Amino acid sequence: MYFSDYMNEWLYGEEGYYKHFKAIGKGGDFYTAVSTSSFFGASIANHLHGLLQSGKADKNGWLIEIGAHQGYLLCDMIQWLYTCDPSLVKTLKFGIVERQPEVQKAQLAYIKERFGDDIQITHFDDISEVEVEYAYVVANEIFDAFPCELLKDEKVALVKEHKIVWEDAPNEMLDWAKTQHLKQGEVAVGYEEFAKEMAKGIQHCDFVTFDYGEKYVRNDFSIRVYRKHETFPLFDEELVLAESFKKDDITYDVNFTHVSEAFVEAGFKEEAYETQARALIRFGLIDILEQFSKQTSKARYASEADKIKTLIAPTMMGDRFKMVHFKK
Repeated sequence: MYFSDYMNEWLYGEEGYYKHFKAIGKGGDFYTAVSTSSFFGASIANHLHGLLQSGKADKNGWLIEIGAHQGYLLCDMIQWLYTCDPSLVKTLKFGIVERQPEVQKAQLAYIKERFGDDIQITHFDDISEVEVEYAYVVANEIFDAFPCELLKDEKVALVKEHKIVWEDAPNEMLDWAKTQHLKQGEVAVGYEEFAKEMAKGIQHCDFVTFDYGEKYVRNDFSIRVYRKHETFPLFDEELVLAESFKKDDITYDVNFTHVSEAFVEAGFKEEAYETQARALIRFGLIDILEQFSKQTSKARYASEADKIKTLIAPTMMGDRFKMVHFKK
């Protein structure tokens, strides 16, 4: 089978890695910005609040998260919106795009734990099910979880009995690779369809997403496996695919040029592309931290400030992760 089919089965197949709820953070295989600090979600919500105040977003529309894991990010955003304007949690509608029933249950349980029955969530199994007039859509680390093909020297990877073999790549893939100046690396599968489905169902949309990657092609493989905070490049001799299959996370760096082309072709406009650090600061992260400092202890403030350093420090998440904002 092609590597993309193998990766899809690895992550989303029966008993796949994402089939059941996975711990993120110290007890899991990796950290995310969401698991680092609730101020990540507060900053994004602050951006949405600014759009609402300026009339660029609809207070009667939807706030939707794609791939919400346990629901921390959406809840952190709802909490901050309530702080800014309590009426917004009455006018806005809230949704999560999540295909796994087990994960949906975990999300609903956590949201009830946070807000009781005050907040109602609508689950969509797929982005194609979302048909609304306006939505502010947010996602953290979803594009690195799309299946991908592996291209090298005009050959594409296949997997046979958990071993990678190579055969001549289809001309269509080679033609696309030339437009990206890509000779070796990952070719994501599904960006175009995803963008078209979002554009089809959401009449007016702000889509804000964070992921790790660049807008240039390195012409090298970034695909890797995460296991309890250890990283194993896919072609590492120590990595045995048969042993990691469905048990560990598998991911790769995002080609943001590919993402942008897919969304622009679907009718979106790229509003902004910048490092996570620049985006969060522009969204108001520092101002939120200052407000927090006035109503908490020095110890709690120092703890949160330290977490925020992880989000924006250039040597940590700040520069490696990017934010892109598409508008339709």
